[in-house]
Amino acid sequence: MVATNITWHHGAFTREERQKELGQKGLTIWFTGLSASGKSTLASALEQHLISLKIAAYRLDGDNIRFGLNKDLGFGPEARTENIRRIAEVSKLFADSTQIAITAFISPYISDREAARKLHDEANIPFVEIYADAPLSVVEERDPKGLYKKAKAGEIKEFTGISAPYEAPVNPEVHIRTDQVSIEEGVQHILDYLRAKEYIPQA
Repeated sequence: MVATNITWHHGAFTREERQKELGQKGLTIWFTGLSASGKSTLASALEQHLISLKIAAYRLDGDNIRFGLNKDLGFGPEARTENIRRIAEVSKLFADSTQIAITAFISPYISDREAARKLHDEANIPFVEIYADAPLSVVEERDPKGLYKKAKAGEIKEFTGISAPYEAPVNPEVHIRTDQVSIEEGVQHILDYLRAKEYIPQA
C-alpha cells in the first residue's frame, strides 16, 4: 500500500545555500555497462581521485547495494526496474546534499536509466551517464567472477548479455571503451568532462 498522509519537510538550507557553504556542487554520475565492463573499477578509481581533491563523493555499487537496501530483489525485469528506481532515489538524495553520488550498476534498460535521469532533471540535479563499453567477447574473457561461464552453462538465469538483454546508451555524456584505454585514462576523460561542465573546480 502506498503511503498518502505524508508531507515533504524542507530543511533550513536551500540546496544553493548548502552548496555555497560547503563549496561544491552535488550531482550523480551513473556508470552503466555489462558485467566485467570495468564500470565498478572506474567508479572506484574516480571516487578515490575526487576524494584526494577534497571533493566529497560516495560510490554506490550494484553488488554492495544488494547486500542491504535491495537484498529483497531478484533479477527479473520488474526487480531490475525496482532496483534502479531505488538507487536513483538514493543517489538523488546524496547529490541534493552536495555530494557527488557515483553509481555503478549494469542498469540494462534504457527506460530505467531515463527514469533515473528524469528524477534528477525534475529536481534540477545534474545527471551524468557514463557508458563503460567493452565487447561481449572481452567481458567474457575477463569474467573475474566466472559468471559468464555459469550463465552459458545454464547455472545462472536471466544473466545480462547472455540470457537477458542489455540496451546500450544512445547518447551518454561520456563513452569509455574500457578495452582500449587504461583506468587512469578513463578517469581523466571523466574529470575533463566534469571540469568542462564546471561541476568540479579546474585543476
